[in-house]
Amino acid sequence: MEPKIIPVIICGGAGTRLWPESREAFPKPLLKLADGESLLQKTLKRAARFVQDGEVIIVTSRETYFLTKDECAGTAIDIRPQLGFVLEPMGRNTAAAIGVAAEAIRGRHGEHAVMLVLPADQLIDDEGAFAEAVTHAVAAAQQGRLVTFGIRPTSPETGYGYIEYDEAQAMDSHVRRVSRFVEKPVLEQAKSLVADGRHLWNAGMFCFTANTLLDELERHAPSVYGPVIDASREATMSTADDSFMLELNSDHFSRAENISIDYALMERSSNVDVVPCELGWSDIGSWLAISELTKADERGNRLDGRVELYDSENCFVRGGDRLVGLVGLRDVIVVDTADALLVAASDRSQDVKHIVAKLKRSNDDTFRLHRTVHRPWGTYTVLEEGDHFKMKRIVVKPGASLSLQMHHHRSEHWIVVRGCAEIVNGDHSTLLQPNESTYIPAGHKHRLGNPGVVDLVLIEVQCGEYLGEDDIVRFADAYGRVPS
Repeated sequence: MEPKIIPVIICGGAGTRLWPESREAFPKPLLKLADGESLLQKTLKRAARFVQDGEVIIVTSRETYFLTKDECAGTAIDIRPQLGFVLEPMGRNTAAAIGVAAEAIRGRHGEHAVMLVLPADQLIDDEGAFAEAVTHAVAAAQQGRLVTFGIRPTSPETGYGYIEYDEAQAMDSHVRRVSRFVEKPVLEQAKSLVADGRHLWNAGMFCFTANTLLDELERHAPSVYGPVIDASREATMSTADDSFMLELNSDHFSRAENISIDYALMERSSNVDVVPCELGWSDIGSWLAISELTKADERGNRLDGRVELYDSENCFVRGGDRLVGLVGLRDVIVVDTADALLVAASDRSQDVKHIVAKLKRSNDDTFRLHRTVHRPWGTYTVLEEGDHFKMKRIVVKPGASLSLQMHHHRSEHWIVVRGCAEIVNGDHSTLLQPNESTYIPAGHKHRLGNPGVVDLVLIEVQCGEYLGEDDIVRFADAYGRVPS
């Protein structure tokens, strides 16, 4: 009997080393690569190859759920599995994320279902070699083992953790017993690890049965296991034709220890195997790694977007709508977005995270949001703002609507540019066409909806003493954002 494999995609993390494109509310897996596909879409396609009529579980945050779901819906897949979304109310690292997925799988598919855990932010070039590695991992998982995947190193990388395996102990020629895990080493240690032939890069991918994972968590990490079980058993479940959503209980989940699966379980258990493999693997952990996905020109420059260079070499430039020009530069990384520009030395690409840390400490929203912000109903883009005013471009998807809401401190003026707007303004409802407008005084209940089949586009002008996004009182909402 063929084992039942349930892929689990862990889709979270701020991706601080890929700022300014990756933000807290727009995490690294949603980043589009040069071919137009996101890392999440590539991971979903990879996962779907292991299920015929089953499902794929995606663990993500409540805040990014609708954006993640839209990204999955836009993935080109021949056989589309049912998707299950497990929503974390707050981040608690990978041990809790994998634990809640295991409990969901055990309840839906039984304790012997095999979990294939995949981070949503990695690339694998050799899909055939990956499928073969999964076959070996599944066989070991069915024997009650915790299985991880180790990449044969091609260079002494200091940005990866390493796995040391025991050559003398093996389930078979493809699966080795893990001796120990090694933290990210300094360069000299990394050179020694690569040279001895018994160390592999830790890929952060795993395979085990749901029951094995939960039993081991209970034994080695009760500070994760207990809250995970409680949060799962008191979760809220909702279903649709093509997916289901499990929203975890916030009070219980907040008690889970914030710890990775490596620290919580893999380094503590004696029940761990590794499948050594060569997959053309990359964790896309920096802009230098992103740059290597773009073909270099005759001077070593790698360009993505509208770029003009003069007397520049070995540079990576990723532009947006604006033209980017470089003159006389060597070995630099330039990433241009609508509201932030990164310029970094190529050999310092790992240090971008320090910029994000400074932004977070100063409460600068640039660490969290793009100028264009995604919402369940569409997007808004801040066009200009100043003392007591803000201008936005709002796009509402067909059939979608904003919440019925009210603002204490600001009034709003809406001008329809494209499509048809269905507007509730106090006690009145109306339809507005392009070049028509309405005024929403402060304190008025109002709602904006799109009853049409094309995107609704409008310009919003806000005026008031306070224009923060937290000045919203919601009375009704189609996306569950009204506090109970």
